[in-house]
Amino acid sequence: MGDTGTTTFLDRAGTWPTLTPAKGLRRILAKDPLESDLGRRRFRLRNGVSRTAFAKAEKSYVFGFNAVISREVEKVEEIPAEQRPFGYEGAAAACTMLDLLTLTRGRRLHELLTGPAQHHRHAAYLGAGRGYALLRLRPVRGARRAHPLLRWLAVDGFGFQWSLARADRMVGERTMPDLLTRAHCAVFDQGLGRLLWYHDCACPDDVAARIAGFPAGRRADLWSGVGFAATYTGGAETDELWWLTEHAGADGFRAHLAQGCAFAVAARLRSGTLPDHAAQAVPILAGADPEEAASWTDRALIELGHEARTHEDFRSWQAQIRHAWTRNHRVQGGTSWP
Repeated sequence: MGDTGTTTFLDRAGTWPTLTPAKGLRRILAKDPLESDLGRRRFRLRNGVSRTAFAKAEKSYVFGFNAVISREVEKVEEIPAEQRPFGYEGAAAACTMLDLLTLTRGRRLHELLTGPAQHHRHAAYLGAGRGYALLRLRPVRGARRAHPLLRWLAVDGFGFQWSLARADRMVGERTMPDLLTRAHCAVFDQGLGRLLWYHDCACPDDVAARIAGFPAGRRADLWSGVGFAATYTGGAETDELWWLTEHAGADGFRAHLAQGCAFAVAARLRSGTLPDHAAQAVPILAGADPEEAASWTDRALIELGHEARTHEDFRSWQAQIRHAWTRNHRVQGGTSWP
């Protein structure tokens, strides 16, 4: 399917490692670097920070995927720290695919999670879901000793990848895959929300208009996904982030946007590097500094207790994060355009 070496963008960067081409049957699974070109998928692209952010994210994902296929996953640590989570997202997708194809019950994914990706678990679970989607299989099956709640992020990753490959149907026709149970659909929509941020190139007006075309019962989770992507991946300028909060508030889902943002900054802080775009986004989208917003997710998880593991528990976790934002929002007396 293509060379497992670095992409043109990586070559220009000058500091990225080079991968050894995969051998044997693994070469069939290797991704062509051109798969990361969102323009080939007819996504709306505009020049500037958004196009650069999305290109780097997807190309880093492809690099991580191919690093596993080439048996050189350690090279993910050699890419720039800001891009490393996307590299491990790709690595987890490849590990998941190999585990499913060889019936090894999640061994490779488990080794990745407890080894190189131990500080990037959020990204790895998102990547695992992308691996399931690539094989058209229902997510969250077969991973041994998975985190009881973070494993639901695999459904989010599934939603992103499934929608990425079928944007005309998932975005244009607003369909839902038959592979999912009702319990999975809300988390799937978070992944779709992340994809919408990419699809409309971080333009707040276009993203809001796109979400408005979905049924009211799906929009909350879509806004949550947008909040995650706007913080985790970036792509918007400061004034655009403020417009995003205005649109979410007008739609009645301001707390969901903040919840997605809090979850994203918690993931970024655990990875060890907080990019400038995330530090810029959190005070606007969550109305708090990054450490405080991340603490909402930790406190909510503690309150759920050690037995939390179901879909309902995951949704309760998110709801408590929203409650934390609401309390903070009331104390501050609300937010307004600066």
